[in-house]
Amino acid sequence: MELRAVRLEIPEGGNIIVGHSHFIKTVEDVYEAIVNTAPRMKFGVAFSEASQHRLIRSDGNDEELKELAVRNTQAIAAGHTFVVTMREGFPINILGRIKDVPEVCNIFCATANPVEVIVAETEQGRAVLGAVDGESPLGVEGEKDIEFRHSFLRKIGYKR
Repeated sequence: MELRAVRLEIPEGGNIIVGHSHFIKTVEDVYEAIVNTAPRMKFGVAFSEASQHRLIRSDGNDEELKELAVRNTQAIAAGHTFVVTMREGFPINILGRIKDVPEVCNIFCATANPVEVIVAETEQGRAVLGAVDGESPLGVEGEKDIEFRHSFLRKIGYKR
């Protein structure tokens, strides 16, 4: 078995979600979960089949983000993996609905940070083991950091 880190492309000013699912209709169901929850969000979704034709299926409402989701899925190259690339919203807006999609098994990351997906490769194929999301902590927040966090959440509309 060989392990490798696959660096993903994050959309400029956007976010990415990487997950594991198990059925060909994942791309349609994730699409519907997003548009029914955040209809103004721009996104692309790609899903890699693990059997039969073993194609990367894709959908979305933004061609650039759809192409980016496909490129990231190709780079990961693991069956039953899906990638959502998005703008004009945050993963927190849609993550619960994506987790509720019956065929979704796991979410590896939902981030705007630089991300590397840890992939194991065997003779059979590839699997995602997890994700390196951003960088390691530099310390523990103090009073000014707490004030910044509270202010930031209010600025972007998540707290009053």
